Amino acid sequence: MANRLLVKTLKISPAAARRLSSATTPPIAAVLPDSTPPQSPPPPSSSATAAALLDFRNSNIFSPVATSDLIRSSINLGLSAIEPVADLGSWLMRSRMMDVPGIRPAVVAAVRRTFFRQFCAGESVEEAALSVERLWRSGLRGMLSYGVEHADDNESCDRNFLSFLRTIRSASSLPPSSVSSVVVKITAICRISLLRRVSDLLRWEHKDPSFKLPWKRRTLPIFASSSPLHHTPTRPDPLTPDEELDLEFGHRRLESLCHACLQADVPLIIDAEDTSLQPSIDYLSYSAALASPGKDGKVVLYGTIQAYLKDARERLRLACGAAEEAGVAVGFKLVRGAYMSSERMLARSLGVPSPVHDSIQDTHDCYNDCVNMLLDKIAAGSSSHLVLATHNLQSGKLAAVKAQELGIRKDGEQLQFAQLYGMSDALSLGLKTAGFNVSKYMTFGPVEKVIPYLLRRAEENRGRDDLLCYLY
Repeated sequence: MANRLLVKTLKISPAAARRLSSATTPPIAAVLPDSTPPQSPPPPSSSATAAALLDFRNSNIFSPVATSDLIRSSINLGLSAIEPVADLGSWLMRSRMMDVPGIRPAVVAAVRRTFFRQFCAGESVEEAALSVERLWRSGLRGMLSYGVEHADDNESCDRNFLSFLRTIRSASSLPPSSVSSVVVKITAICRISLLRRVSDLLRWEHKDPSFKLPWKRRTLPIFASSSPLHHTPTRPDPLTPDEELDLEFGHRRLESLCHACLQADVPLIIDAEDTSLQPSIDYLSYSAALASPGKDGKVVLYGTIQAYLKDARERLRLACGAAEEAGVAVGFKLVRGAYMSSERMLARSLGVPSPVHDSIQDTHDCYNDCVNMLLDKIAAGSSSHLVLATHNLQSGKLAAVKAQELGIRKDGEQLQFAQLYGMSDALSLGLKTAGFNVSKYMTFGPVEKVIPYLLRRAEENRGRDDLLCYLY
């Protein structure tokens, strides 16, 4: 069955297809009663300024939220901010203790009732769809993300591809505009070992322009002059014929997902990875964006820029400029980043400067500079689209005020804000009340598959005494 679908969807031969194949819906942060019909956010008064509208401390913005849900969220967020609790949970889920009979089921059950319920939208696409509908009733949208992350063989890539395809088709069946995008990790549809090889080869080509990659497709700029290259100290071997074929299958899976998104009228967002993998992620993303352009200025694919990297602003400028020259509308999701510890640890072990900014203020400044650059471009007529994924209240305010000053449509598709499901509800609801398009990043999937995602949330939140401010 899976092989027949792969042959039809990816347009590959049956032989190649055979080779490729060698809980209750959780409550959400903002919920209206089930009887309330879906409705779009009410437009704000034109005379009000963004600064006045963005009163995130106004308790009225939580009026749609049940008190029991606020209490539950407060407890879960408070626990995740306690360092010993976060450290113990992270250690346990990564340790061999999970292989002891009886331990894994107990841990999974505890995670399902607490952090999974807080940060995830369900265990199946059907549960996630119900969560999206409930979220839509409060005026917020959903970014659906099937929580599988890494694949080590083609069979896993095929299974993940089909799951992403089901997610896209599910999104098209939901109320119009209730799903702002579907999120995909390239590491789930292309072997991670191959992506490392491709990243090495792309880095070496950047070091030595005479080094040719016969399999390379047309793409946007991947590197800046300041991009880290320490992962590839020596010239890598060329791809083998089998690796080239597997890379081609990765391209076809991604292009098939883009085609499905075009048909469903739902954009595809590609999540970022650490710098050892990011060159190949950008390469596949940008080549797919050029191969599957949207119509009438619509964006089919968003790449992700991580502002905690020192080269982020220059890479964003180069990619955005090249897309404009090519006449292709490309979207960018701007985040701060989630791999700081591992990036710094690797750089330290190699005796090279960290690719991550030296201070949190440098990261904030880079993020806000990238926001300003893209908002200026959009106001000047660029076809670029921007998703501002931030939990930082100050960045949210600055971007909202600047967008209003530049006259950028708050209800248009070129600008939207996003926060993680289960976090920063004050920011989400405040921006929604101000009239902006706001989405929640809604990861779903079986509990054990989304544990890597939950571990990153634990790392982000540990030791933060300001965490409850993200809720209230």
